Amino acid sequence: MDYQAKFEEMIAEYNDGKISVDLHFEELIRLAGALNEEEQRAVGERLSEEELTVFDYLTRSEEDLTDEQRDEVKTVSRTLLDTLKREKLVLDWRKKQQSRADVKLTIQRIFDELLPEYYSTELYERKCEEVYQHIYDSYFGDNNSVYAKNTVNPV
Repeated sequence: MDYQAKFEEMIAEYNDGKISVDLHFEELIRLAGALNEEEQRAVGERLSEEELTVFDYLTRSEEDLTDEQRDEVKTVSRTLLDTLKREKLVLDWRKKQQSRADVKLTIQRIFDELLPEYYSTELYERKCEEVYQHIYDSYFGDNNSVYAKNTVNPV
């Protein structure tokens, strides 16, 4: 679930007068409960929030993965984020064509080397694009991301 989109939708409905204060409050409580469940899922998977998001992109609609393959995908998620944050997501990386291409190539290389053989060429390409788009949308460079506290999107 995209919690931000759901929250914005709830605010718009409230502002448009489509739902009452009591109903709005109940929906906010349910949303907060769902967020807590997601935090618990991250702990259960032994992943950070960032790693869980990449893991979810890689496993979304892939129910046939074995436990061993899921563990491999967790390793891929950790390795990818560690490599990108340490080496590639520098200040203003999104503004430079070469830096964007380098991030995309790093994603492709790590996925090619580490993803289980379960991933077909078509699935691999789709996952590379989805994860790249997530990285582009979520990481602004110089340790600045949607996951960092007090982050400002410099768009």
